[in-house]
Amino acid sequence: MPAGRPLKTTPVYDLLSAKGAQWGVSYGLEVPLWYAPEGVKDEFSWRRSSDFSHVAREVASVRGSVGLAEISNFAKYKVTGEGAASWLDRLLACKLPKLGRMTLAPMLKDDGRLIGDFTLANIGAPNSNRGEWFVAGSGIAEQYHMRWFEAHLPEDGSVRIEALGPKLTGLAVAGPMARDLLAKVTRADVSNTAFPFMAIARMDIGMAPCLVGRVSYTGDLGYEMWVAPEYQRAAFQALMAAGEEFGIGLFGSRALNSLRLEKNYGSWAREYRPIYGPLEAGLDRFVAYGKEANFIGKQAALAERKQGGRLRLRTFIVEADDADVIGDEPIWFDGAVRGWVTSGGYAHHSKKSVAIGYVPKEIADESDGFEIELLGKRHAARMQPVPLFDANFERMRA
Repeated sequence: MPAGRPLKTTPVYDLLSAKGAQWGVSYGLEVPLWYAPEGVKDEFSWRRSSDFSHVAREVASVRGSVGLAEISNFAKYKVTGEGAASWLDRLLACKLPKLGRMTLAPMLKDDGRLIGDFTLANIGAPNSNRGEWFVAGSGIAEQYHMRWFEAHLPEDGSVRIEALGPKLTGLAVAGPMARDLLAKVTRADVSNTAFPFMAIARMDIGMAPCLVGRVSYTGDLGYEMWVAPEYQRAAFQALMAAGEEFGIGLFGSRALNSLRLEKNYGSWAREYRPIYGPLEAGLDRFVAYGKEANFIGKQAALAERKQGGRLRLRTFIVEADDADVIGDEPIWFDGAVRGWVTSGGYAHHSKKSVAIGYVPKEIADESDGFEIELLGKRHAARMQPVPLFDANFERMRA
């Protein structure tokens, strides 16, 4: 909807607009959906539309060399205080990471269902022994999660949490040349030995001080960079200038969706919602069932693991025509509707139409016999148990 827009923008808005950014909006913040050449605009359709070939080009930039994305729409939180570690240990179901490391962090309700999924980083504090933690999560759920966080803060003031919002902007680079690009713009050692997968550290990008984590929702070798808004343009320009050597390309949220589908990655409010348990959602591998802390939902999560839950999240390859699923389409099995699609789209690098959704656990290991209804027509679908891209995580961890 164009009314009242643009309202909130990041410092690189004009630079991205000049590159053809087609904008969407996330809780008032303008976010780049894709990049169009001159004369091409976003045209709504339930079928593949004007963006299709251009999103494919963005995906190719990432998988073939290196791409850059604006990621300020993620929620960012800072947690500090002498009680921060013990509070997080009870609030989140994961094992807390060591200093300079990150982990994926499911958050559960008392009934053991998912109420959030985050990236949790132990970043310490410069020139201090005081603990400091960085948390990144779903931007659209920021207010929802802040209410939960604040409701569970200790009354003694030993923990402080701040939603950073526009105080912190983000950029991400991903692709096989991402490390080479990063090495050109920082004095820090970003070799695999010094800065392995899921490491996080403060470093300068050009002259811009950033918090850099080696993680990427693309499922590729990649880095997320968090930077104060007054430095975002400088970081962006340094990366783009250094990236010319590698043929760097910009990519938007539609390309990101295509890339994450190839890794079977879920997303908040689609695959991960308060109606699913961690076992059902495939997040049980990130739940530290045996840790000493009695985290919220622990007993219910243990019961789910023992009893097996009812559902399983699965990825399907759809024999589609000229349209792809977007969510809530029926999943048929053996002539009856047995499940539902949570999200999907076209995986351009793999050239496959992908759907992710929930089915009863009794049929979750069947490979054939599935159909997915799309625009009134049922299409044959087969289970895709391993990621289409980098199934052994070799490139992501390289």
